[in-house]
Amino acid sequence: MDIPVFILAGLLVHCVFLVSIFDIYFSSPLVHGMTPQQTPLPPPAKRLVLFVADGLRADSLYELDSNGTARAPYLRSILENNGSWGISHTRVPTESRPGHVALIAGFYEDVSAVAKGWKENPVEFDSVFNESKYTWSWGSPDILPMFAKGATGDHVYTFCYAAESEDFGAEDAAKLDMWVFDHVKSFFKSSRSNQTLFSALNEEKVVLFLHLLGIDTNGHAHRPNSREYQENIKQVDEGVKEIASLIDNFYGNDGKTAFILTSDHGMTDWGSHGAGHPSETLTPLIVWGAGVNYPQKVTTQFFEDNFLEEWKLENLKRLDVNQADIAPLMASLIGVPFPLNSVHIFWNVSSGDSAQGIVPLSCSHCWLCEESCPTQGGMGAAPFPTPSTGLSQAQGTLPLEYLNTSALFKTESMFTNAVQILEQFKVKMSQKKETTLSILFTPFKPLSASEQINYLKKIRLYIEQQKYDEAISLCKTLINLALEGLSYYHTYDRLFLGLSIAVSFVGWTTYVILVIIKAHTNLTKTVPANKKKSTVLFYGFASAGMIITFFLLIQTCPWTYYIYCLLPVPVWYAVVKEIPVIQDLATNVLSLHLGQSAGFLLVCILGIEILVFSFFYRSALTVGLLVFAGWPVITQLWIQAKTKALIWTLLCVLLAIFPLMPVVGREPNIPLVTAAGLLTILISLFLLTSLCKSENKYRDNEDLKVYFYQMFSVALSTYVVGSTHNSLKIKQGLPVMNQIISWMTLVFSPVLLLLSPTFLFERLFSILLSLMSTYLLLSTGYEALFPLALFGLMFVWINMEQEALQHYGLSLKPKLIIIRKKFWRLKPEPRQSPPRQSPERT
Repeated sequence: MDIPVFILAGLLVHCVFLVSIFDIYFSSPLVHGMTPQQTPLPPPAKRLVLFVADGLRADSLYELDSNGTARAPYLRSILENNGSWGISHTRVPTESRPGHVALIAGFYEDVSAVAKGWKENPVEFDSVFNESKYTWSWGSPDILPMFAKGATGDHVYTFCYAAESEDFGAEDAAKLDMWVFDHVKSFFKSSRSNQTLFSALNEEKVVLFLHLLGIDTNGHAHRPNSREYQENIKQVDEGVKEIASLIDNFYGNDGKTAFILTSDHGMTDWGSHGAGHPSETLTPLIVWGAGVNYPQKVTTQFFEDNFLEEWKLENLKRLDVNQADIAPLMASLIGVPFPLNSVHIFWNVSSGDSAQGIVPLSCSHCWLCEESCPTQGGMGAAPFPTPSTGLSQAQGTLPLEYLNTSALFKTESMFTNAVQILEQFKVKMSQKKETTLSILFTPFKPLSASEQINYLKKIRLYIEQQKYDEAISLCKTLINLALEGLSYYHTYDRLFLGLSIAVSFVGWTTYVILVIIKAHTNLTKTVPANKKKSTVLFYGFASAGMIITFFLLIQTCPWTYYIYCLLPVPVWYAVVKEIPVIQDLATNVLSLHLGQSAGFLLVCILGIEILVFSFFYRSALTVGLLVFAGWPVITQLWIQAKTKALIWTLLCVLLAIFPLMPVVGREPNIPLVTAAGLLTILISLFLLTSLCKSENKYRDNEDLKVYFYQMFSVALSTYVVGSTHNSLKIKQGLPVMNQIISWMTLVFSPVLLLLSPTFLFERLFSILLSLMSTYLLLSTGYEALFPLALFGLMFVWINMEQEALQHYGLSLKPKLIIIRKKFWRLKPEPRQSPPRQSPERT
């Protein structure tokens, strides 16, 4: 296979591998076509006001100041005297869009949204806003439009400020929240003179949504422990007080308004979010007004954390919930149908009791969360199940205790929730049944059609007999089974498709190894092709492909299934065609000493395990690099090339330090970034001086100009980093000139790289300069030194590889060993070439 064809084939194969990850493991769990379910009893509230303080941590709201006063006095008085409170546990990714989807739609974000940066709707979904009679919302243009876009009809109205207002370098981002509060006040004032608006506001099933982004923006810009962040909380508290009073007065204090204040996610001490640290996943929840329980006094309550004592709230019952439970809570309060895609429910349990937890179908254990993720049972979080089981035990109290309603209303709400989730199960089962041969279809047996009818009849009978506890218990069982079934059908084809991709991956890896061995070593010999065998082989694989295609066709599978299932055919056809190469390789391997073979195999397995382990523990990379540092000593290269071996060892040790350094939670170290830029320029000057002094046919003045341009770009990047940091520090925002330089650097760095010489050393040197000019702009500390250490190690590796090949008597083809050693200023060391080994030993 020609090199261009091989590269193109590799790109296509890896594109399929990449897309398959999203298609197999990140496909949308949402289903459509269900009938809306609504509790058949009058709701306690006519309207709902939802405040979402973006980026507000639970501890930042609940804890007292150093002088013992509440940071948010109005909200503190609400949870102490008028409402219920707790912690809302979010899920990874702790971003704004997934958090709002969980709050308002009742399910954890459709994971396919990651391909759109958590900004756009990958698929349409239902929400409390869509089910309401009218919804008015104020806030960020990044959040509000996605709920209006997916709503049916013209009843979800949005009022957004300009996107340019969301400036992380602004002096005070609290102005975003003040904008929301001011516009809400103006809205209600204008309704007095607008009869149509006034009538709409007095309808039932009305939602008012205030999205408050200032706290999040101040947290990013100044961090949660800053004065700006904490002052913003006080301003939000005052704004909530004014809006609540305004709404109560507007409706004549009719007692039919429910209020909820919560957050979409928290924030780490260093101003970031997205992962599963408790500071990111623990958010406040305060509910008061119509249909909401008053504070419940308790003497003792058990939680794994010490927050109650820290916040001085140990005598007020804490009611923790899952973030997606808030949507059915809102729906029940104002009497709208539960969002069709909601998979969370009400539980009626006391602190310390157990209840079956519900898992979002899109959630799975991941290295990003580790033990701090709610799915892992992190601090203060209830443990959640994995998709494979769909169930787990959840500890604590959950939304049903927020309701101040009759037992009948709570039971009917539970039953409605169960029927709504059962509808999702039935639609999912129907979809999978339509795309699977009847003889191959395996139904979810615990919830057959007859079992569904039996459950529904028994629950309704218990309700009629006023056996509410038994009805709720049976609803829980039905919901658990329905969610298990949803997970079962959602992952129905995962094993089949995963095996197809795994077979393709193994085949492609094998083929690449064979191509490298065949083209760049002398371990194999050329064998004339047997045309008859090749023809038989071709028709055999072609027949297999036709059978697979027919099998997929009769099942009306998606077109992507054809790609995943047919990919192994050409890949393994290419592998089988290289049987002679495999036979020669096997002969050479078997001729080696058993100890050498076992040692080589052990080293390969150890290397792979270290790479896999590094996904969970970065320090594993340190171990691998330290092992590499001792490689010259183990292979006797230390004697053969002492200077190069010493530099290799030192660079490996230097590189091994980086995985041990903190990734987040550190202060910016701009002088270190500046030092990295200056060091890059000094090294470049040294190498260019050597180039100018050398006399060889490769030197080209145009090439020197490219290097000088790249060095100038590195110098500009170094200046921009320091200038930007100083500008943000004094709250003057991001300078326009710095933005222009940064974008120009991003565009022209790869262009200059393409203009550099194509010889190995010169091209690597140009790659380093192009990378550094962009990398410096993204650095805030020690990471700016990483490319220098990495490229230094790569340069030494090129020379060490030559030494190793000569030591073992191997040789590369001439086109791969053109390394201009005049660039490598290491002093050559005298040595004696080892005798060339016999073919049997290679």
